[in-house]
Amino acid sequence: MVTSGIKQVAADETQNESIQKLLFAEGLVLENGQKLNHLEIAYQTYGKLSSAKDNAILICHALTGDQYVTGINPISKKPGWWSRMVGPGLPIDTDKYFIICSNVLGSCMGTTGPRSIRTDHQKIGYWGIDFPAITIGDMVNAQKLLIDHFKIDQLFAVIGGSMGGMQALQWAVSYPDQVYAAIPIATSSFHSAQNIAFNEVGRQAIFSDPDWQNGDYWRYGVIPSRGLAVARMMAHITYLSEDALNRKFGRRLQETMIDSSSPIFGEMFQVESYLHYQGSNFVRRFDANSYVTISRAMDWFDLSQAYDGDLVNAFSQVKSRFCVISFSSDWLFPTSRSRVIVKALNRVGAKVSFVEIVSDKGHDAFLLDEPDLDHVISGFLAGIKRQRQLENNAS
Repeated sequence: MVTSGIKQVAADETQNESIQKLLFAEGLVLENGQKLNHLEIAYQTYGKLSSAKDNAILICHALTGDQYVTGINPISKKPGWWSRMVGPGLPIDTDKYFIICSNVLGSCMGTTGPRSIRTDHQKIGYWGIDFPAITIGDMVNAQKLLIDHFKIDQLFAVIGGSMGGMQALQWAVSYPDQVYAAIPIATSSFHSAQNIAFNEVGRQAIFSDPDWQNGDYWRYGVIPSRGLAVARMMAHITYLSEDALNRKFGRRLQETMIDSSSPIFGEMFQVESYLHYQGSNFVRRFDANSYVTISRAMDWFDLSQAYDGDLVNAFSQVKSRFCVISFSSDWLFPTSRSRVIVKALNRVGAKVSFVEIVSDKGHDAFLLDEPDLDHVISGFLAGIKRQRQLENNAS
């Protein structure tokens, strides 16, 4: 359930003019019935909204992503996570489209989450481990408030990979009249037992860190850095394929370890060094409670659950044009999961295209240099733009 209206615009806490944030004073009622009395949404926009407000594309980020899709991230000072895809003249062309990306509910990049100050007066300080359990549906309902703020009646497209793809599917189901097209990439209509198992190993690594402090680590001025790093290392392995790992690292040793007398259990292989880097880098930018909260939301995701376990029923009211994309080497969200989505959409007569892109880069292929992905997205967007023009002319 979405509450109505925006009561005020929040000033950005970091004093960085490039960071956009809104305060929705009426809050948000979550799917579990709890209410967040104070909701802030951090977001970024790129390009220009047309006078007809018909060129808006919502991009939904993955588990540990953020709102900085392209350009330079003002926090990390690195390029945005999809800079190769979004920008002038790129497949998602900011000369043609108005791009919106918000940090998801429960995250730690500006939107209300465990690192936010509580406003319920039950405790003083951050929400921490007491932050309510949220769902992918809650994330989408929060995004709906942001889209309403821009007075956009219908999004031209909702696009996302991995958890972002879950949000794209949820948008098409929850708000069928407001999504002209959806592009779910490398995703699924549910989180499998294997996916849940990997997430649980990561969470247990965090919980077993002595600095976890039952989720109240912030009160002690510490973070469960070792556990969070291991969780990231574990997850990162699932994002890659065996071929990608072999091609990039093989069994090569670190140069500093060759001819070294270091202990045999020291850091020896390049792949080990790579994972350690991923873990330590992640700890510097992400909050452990947010990781637990969002990974749990992914685990709970099952689009058919509210429809008697039938995905066909879930899609019965959709009106969007779909382009479902998978990658041949993605074993975290394999092509078989995309086929389930496509078959259910076909059964309700939805307009759907399906592409399996041959790639050896694994799940993360949607973030990497994959020319076929560029062609599919740019071609689909161009095609549905022409289709809508024909529909508008006919009416």
